[in-house]
Amino acid sequence: MPNVLVRDLDDDVLEQLKAAAKANGRSLQAEIHDALRRANTRHLAETRRLSSKWLKRLGQSEHSDSAALIRKDRDTR
Repeated sequence: MPNVLVRDLDDDVLEQLKAAAKANGRSLQAEIHDALRRANTRHLAETRRLSSKWLKRLGQSEHSDSAALIRKDRDTR
Protein backbone atom coordinates (compact mmCIF):
# COMPACT_ATOMS: atom_id res chain seq x y z
CA MET A 1 0.00 0.00 0.00
CA PRO A 2 1.42 3.43 -0.89
CA ASN A 3 2.50 5.99 1.68
CA VAL A 4 1.67 9.69 1.69
CA LEU A 5 3.84 12.46 3.11
CA VAL A 6 2.08 15.66 4.17
CA ARG A 7 4.41 18.63 4.42
CA ASP A 8 3.82 21.93 6.19
CA LEU A 9 0.70 20.78 8.03
CA ASP A 10 -0.60 23.54 10.30
CA ASP A 11 0.02 22.89 13.98
CA ASP A 12 -3.68 23.53 14.67
CA VAL A 13 -4.72 20.84 12.22
CA LEU A 14 -2.33 18.34 13.75
CA GLU A 15 -3.57 19.13 17.26
CA GLN A 16 -7.20 18.71 16.14
CA LEU A 17 -6.36 15.35 14.58
CA LYS A 18 -4.56 14.22 17.73
CA ALA A 19 -7.49 15.32 19.91
CA ALA A 20 -9.96 13.52 17.65
CA ALA A 21 -7.81 10.38 17.71
CA LYS A 22 -7.71 10.44 21.50
CA ALA A 23 -11.47 11.07 21.75
CA ASN A 24 -12.16 8.19 19.36
CA GLY A 25 -9.71 5.86 21.08
CA ARG A 26 -7.47 5.28 18.08
CA SER A 27 -4.03 6.16 16.80
CA LEU A 28 -3.25 9.34 14.91
CA GLN A 29 -2.68 7.28 11.78
CA ALA A 30 -6.08 5.58 12.12
CA GLU A 31 -7.71 8.98 12.64
CA ILE A 32 -6.07 10.36 9.49
CA HIS A 33 -7.20 7.29 7.53
CA ASP A 34 -10.74 7.82 8.76
CA ALA A 35 -10.67 11.55 7.97
CA LEU A 36 -9.51 10.88 4.41
CA ARG A 37 -12.09 8.13 3.94
CA ARG A 38 -14.88 10.44 5.19
CA ALA A 39 -13.67 13.30 2.97
CA ASN A 40 -13.85 11.04 -0.06
CA THR A 41 -17.35 9.86 0.88
CA ARG A 42 -18.57 13.42 1.32
CA HIS A 43 -17.13 14.35 -2.05
CA LEU A 44 -18.87 11.42 -3.72
CA ALA A 45 -22.15 12.21 -1.96
CA GLU A 46 -21.94 15.86 -3.02
CA THR A 47 -21.20 14.85 -6.62
CA ARG A 48 -24.22 12.54 -6.64
CA ARG A 49 -26.43 15.25 -5.13
CA LEU A 50 -25.37 17.80 -7.75
CA SER A 51 -25.73 15.28 -10.57
CA SER A 52 -29.25 14.45 -9.46
CA LYS A 53 -30.11 18.14 -9.29
CA TRP A 54 -28.82 18.77 -12.84
CA LEU A 55 -30.52 15.68 -14.24
CA LYS A 56 -33.85 16.88 -12.83
CA ARG A 57 -33.26 20.36 -14.20
CA LEU A 58 -32.19 19.17 -17.66
CA GLY A 59 -34.95 16.58 -17.83
CA GLN A 60 -37.56 19.32 -17.78
CA SER A 61 -36.35 20.99 -20.97
CA GLU A 62 -36.25 19.91 -24.57
CA HIS A 63 -32.90 19.46 -26.23
CA SER A 64 -32.11 19.80 -29.90
CA ASP A 65 -29.99 17.38 -31.87
CA SER A 66 -26.67 19.22 -32.03
CA ALA A 67 -25.42 17.03 -34.90
CA ALA A 68 -28.41 18.07 -37.01
CA LEU A 69 -27.79 21.73 -36.22
CA ILE A 70 -24.12 21.44 -37.17
CA ARG A 71 -24.98 19.71 -40.47
CA LYS A 72 -27.54 22.40 -41.26
CA ASP A 73 -25.00 25.12 -40.52
CA ARG A 74 -22.37 23.43 -42.74
CA ASP A 75 -24.87 23.00 -45.58
CA THR A 76 -25.75 26.71 -45.61
CA ARG A 77 -22.15 27.86 -46.08
